[in-house]
Amino acid sequence: MTLTAVKSHSTDAELTLEAFDDADTLIYGVGNLGRQDDGLGWAFIDWLEEQGWCRKAQCERVYQLSLEDADLFSRVQRVLLVDASKDPALESFSLYAAAPRLDFSFTSHALSIEAVMATCQLCFGRTPQVHVLALRGYEWELQLGLTTQARNNLLAATHFLTRSLHMQPG
Repeated sequence: MTLTAVKSHSTDAELTLEAFDDADTLIYGVGNLGRQDDGLGWAFIDWLEEQGWCRKAQCERVYQLSLEDADLFSRVQRVLLVDASKDPALESFSLYAAAPRLDFSFTSHALSIEAVMATCQLCFGRTPQVHVLALRGYEWELQLGLTTQARNNLLAATHFLTRSLHMQPG
């Protein structure tokens, strides 16, 4: 899905991966491995699995958000949605809480996080707490592999999320 415009959200300084390590959490990596930095969401899920973090959470990889995601979101208490961002104002990454909002973003290739949340609220009468980890990407061509800058941004985000001294994998 690749976030095209991340508002100037501040990074939620209190969150670590501990907040997402339970069975009532969905960690949703959005992107496309075959389009360079668009694969950041999937790379984050790969990193979680390789390191043994958040084993209790349900981890998924998808190409883009769809209306059906509202049903999936309605079944959990928390969602961590990880996606690449094209926003040049984003230095490395941003972690922020999303809020439901009906908008006109729905096309065959795009649906905003806020619209999925609003659909969840309207159709299922509940909305989970959703945090978005937006990772700055740079290249989007049909090619495998992240750019060096995108890998560095992923590293910075994972370091931030695991900074708690008492946190251990698993």
